[in-house]
Amino acid sequence: MRREGSPFSGLGTVFLKELSDHLTSARMLVLLLLVVFMAVLSVYNAVQQLKESTAEDPYLFLRLFTVTREQYPLPSFVSFLGFLAPLMAIGLGFDAVNSEHSRRTLSRILAQPIYRDALLFGKFLAGLVTLSISFVALWLLVIGWGVLALGLPPGGEEMARAFVFLLMTIAFAGVWLFMTVIWSALAPALAAAFIPPDPRYAALGLPTPETTELQTVLSRVSPNTLFSEIVLALLDPTTRALGPIYLSQLQGAVVGTPLPLAESVIMAVPQMVGLIAGTIVLFVIGYVVFQRQEVRA
Repeated sequence: MRREGSPFSGLGTVFLKELSDHLTSARMLVLLLLVVFMAVLSVYNAVQQLKESTAEDPYLFLRLFTVTREQYPLPSFVSFLGFLAPLMAIGLGFDAVNSEHSRRTLSRILAQPIYRDALLFGKFLAGLVTLSISFVALWLLVIGWGVLALGLPPGGEEMARAFVFLLMTIAFAGVWLFMTVIWSALAPALAAAFIPPDPRYAALGLPTPETTELQTVLSRVSPNTLFSEIVLALLDPTTRALGPIYLSQLQGAVVGTPLPLAESVIMAVPQMVGLIAGTIVLFVIGYVVFQRQEVRA
């Protein structure tokens, strides 16, 4: 039987309803307060560290995201974000459809002129927009605090790098699930199983290059690794390579010289594509499974 009308009929209704629920829910408020508290703490420590180090830095604003105070063992802003962004994403999405099943309301919703396509896309977009609003507000808070605390405005390239970092943070939150924790632990073991470490390198206390390369490739299946490498390329302009660095890559390079924004972005393009593609692949898998489910009460 062919469907009548657009499969996205009712998408706007579902999106606005879910967005309203997310923005007014106690769960979202608790998660947001936790993220803001951790972010304020990490940025405060970064500001104090930057004030104590008087060395001139052309990318001072970017250090707000990556620097931590040496006297306190607190992670940097991006480290906090790497842990809390997935927490927010799971908090918003883990029962987006299951809650309809448990309340036996899914069949009633789909009895209306709303297709499964519109329901699933509406819920996904509402969660993504909620995360986007939260991260944009947090990003502006960090930038504003940096202007007040450091007493100088950020440069154009610094703002561009920070903006691309914001977009990749949103993509990272959209793709994160169990792979972040499980795969990060499995990748080294799998690499060692496929390419055992060479005893000659082990005797010198050095990792086997082939094993390290395979481990790097496997670890990049994890969204956390992709996000970490994107952050390294964008927020540390002196980074010239992602992954293992060999002497041949350093020939002719001036150590410490920052790369232009375009070259940093090009270096991180594979990771960016992988992060966005991961979001799309996981969504398509969930979409196909949902379309095949029985929803009758």
